[in-house]
Amino acid sequence: ARIMIDGKVIRLNQEAIAQAKKEEPFSLVIDRLIKSDEEEHDSRLADSVQTTFFEGHGSCEIHADEVLKFSNLFELDGIKFEDPTPQFFSFNNPLGACKRCEGFGYVIGIDPDLVVPDKSKSIYDSAIVCWKGEKMSVWRQRLIENAAALKIPIHKPFHELTDEQVELIWNGAGRFRGLNEFFEYLEEKSYKIQFRVMLSRYRGRTLCPSCKGTRLRKDANYVKIDGTSIGELVTMPADELLSLFQNITLSSQDQKVSNRLLHEIVSRLGYLNDVGLGYLTLNRLSSTLSGGESQRINLSTCLGSSLVGSMYILDEPSIGLHPKDTERLIGVLRKLRDLGNTVVVVEHDEEIMRSADYLIDLGPGAGSFGGDVVFEGTLDKISSNDGLTAKYMNGELSLPIPSSRKQQDYLIIRGARANNLKNIDVKIPLRTISAITGVSGSGKSTLIKDILYPALRRCLGEGGHAPLEHDGLEGDVDTVKMVEFIDQNPIGKSSRSNPVTYIKAFDEIRAIFASQSLAKNRGYKPAFFSFNIAGGRCDNCEGEGSVTIEMQFMADIKLKCEVCKGARYKEDILEVQYLGKNISQVLKMTVDEAMAFFEQDDHSINKRLIQKLKPLHDVGLGYVGLGQSSSTLSGGEAQRIKLASFLAKGDRQAHTLFMFDEPTTGLHFHDVSKLYDSFNALLSQGHSIVLVEHQMDLVSRANWVVDLGPGGGKNGGNLLFQGFPKDLTKVSSSETGKFLDSRAIFSKTNYAD
Repeated sequence: ARIMIDGKVIRLNQEAIAQAKKEEPFSLVIDRLIKSDEEEHDSRLADSVQTTFFEGHGSCEIHADEVLKFSNLFELDGIKFEDPTPQFFSFNNPLGACKRCEGFGYVIGIDPDLVVPDKSKSIYDSAIVCWKGEKMSVWRQRLIENAAALKIPIHKPFHELTDEQVELIWNGAGRFRGLNEFFEYLEEKSYKIQFRVMLSRYRGRTLCPSCKGTRLRKDANYVKIDGTSIGELVTMPADELLSLFQNITLSSQDQKVSNRLLHEIVSRLGYLNDVGLGYLTLNRLSSTLSGGESQRINLSTCLGSSLVGSMYILDEPSIGLHPKDTERLIGVLRKLRDLGNTVVVVEHDEEIMRSADYLIDLGPGAGSFGGDVVFEGTLDKISSNDGLTAKYMNGELSLPIPSSRKQQDYLIIRGARANNLKNIDVKIPLRTISAITGVSGSGKSTLIKDILYPALRRCLGEGGHAPLEHDGLEGDVDTVKMVEFIDQNPIGKSSRSNPVTYIKAFDEIRAIFASQSLAKNRGYKPAFFSFNIAGGRCDNCEGEGSVTIEMQFMADIKLKCEVCKGARYKEDILEVQYLGKNISQVLKMTVDEAMAFFEQDDHSINKRLIQKLKPLHDVGLGYVGLGQSSSTLSGGEAQRIKLASFLAKGDRQAHTLFMFDEPTTGLHFHDVSKLYDSFNALLSQGHSIVLVEHQMDLVSRANWVVDLGPGGGKNGGNLLFQGFPKDLTKVSSSETGKFLDSRAIFSKTNYAD
């Protein structure tokens, strides 16, 4: 009924409406009240305020002795905020994900590592490569002129600049225009071919400038708990996050609301810490985790659920674990047991076996030589058993003592500072076994896989990814002619890939069958005995031995081929036999069976075949089937098949540096012994070996150890020790040294450094 203009209340009539149209702004008067203590007054006031918020679209003014302004909108300082929901703080939900990178944390933009590829150079020495040349050096000159005012040292190596100084170089300040403005200038001129070429030279996968890699929308960080935003939480290591939530300061009301939530958060972070993953951040991509880390995350999830009366079956949970982390894992498994659960562990680690309440040992060998229960019972009764496991645990069998090796040539990695590495210089001798050790997350893979391997490939003129931050590779680089990184990735992408095709032994098998009289009479060439090309293979399953039936709403199912009955070949091809066996029957043999079978004939082809199969036997894979699909092989088996393929080449290969990423994964003591023999065979051929390893028996037999630590994540990356294994036991800060010290090998008189 009334409006207010310039503090005057006017009854709404034609004259007032005309005035309101001239005078801007004006207010709508909802109600007028006389101050009173009566309940009716309070009720009317509440109704009027509610009406005011509705008519005022969230704003309300009360004019009393002074003007009081209120708002029920989620806004401040002119910024309107979203009402927070759990999805608002999730980068896996479109509502909470950063709008620019869509929750991935990275975008295609200007890659800082391409702009400053060599961070050991200074600004004055043209560390910023896009500001080289006659025209573009004008930008560099402006930076040099303004450097004193901006407090940017131009003669220091780029990697020594602070984050604030690097930020200034990119964003600019005052009269100096930064790199961002430089690349905007190139974008404006991109209609010219030379500018488009220059831009493409520096494009790459780069950290999202909007969310800084947190993957969350910007306004999600405006909500803070005890002064900390969600963006800061997800980038904290789990151990720091646990400490933060254990000591969080909340109001009494917030404490009541969040009590149960805090209990769950602390409990789950505690389990993550207990399994040795305190160095991981919550926004870490799962694709960057190792198999052991993924398994331990699943384990901590199970622990967090606090189930009782359940059975947990773990398949080698110690994969990729340092003995220190294995100790923690054992503590976690005992917690599960003590809650009233049953824990079954398939394991090769000695410490876990010694901590078990009951042992079941299968064997005595592998493949067709295994399958029997060799021992079952408690640990104290295993001493009376004569199985391989018992003999290694009792000390009757062990890895051989290493021979002394002269260390004349070295590779030196200078200034390694990628990820958590602390600008370290690492020395690695050649033509010996060097072990890189340290707790999980200490920087081992970064040093070898991300720095040494790509840096050495570049020195050899090969392509591949650029090495991460370091000053350079020095030493006897010229003596290394090849480099091989042998990881646990599958040996073939095709379902028809198998061990004999990988080590090129299938060529000899096909040649043997093609040389039979029936094959010659029918004109069968070696290619007819291949299941990879049309000709002799079954046309129905195309040499797979099975056909895949696609199910519309369910997982695809595989059925044995109705035509060849799983034999993979046509009937007329199977009629060709060698010593009473056809090609399909031969492919079903194990490596050991095949070696014994082909030794019956003294033909030169047979000798070549046995020579190619022998390395598989030597690395402990005599139980693997010749035609076994590579998809059924474990990571450790795939790694050993790769090793066997190199051993089969013999002395023909030039000096090669072999890098192995945890080669003892999934190996029994006896398999480790065979693997060690294979390493010595490579050394005898003049090659060099670098191992990223946790298995203490193998580490104690290495000729050189590089130990990183002392912890994981930001607590790692320091060079604790490099030298002979025996001397590492004297380093008090090294967890590896403590576990090595317990190995009896160092007390043996014939142990050689």
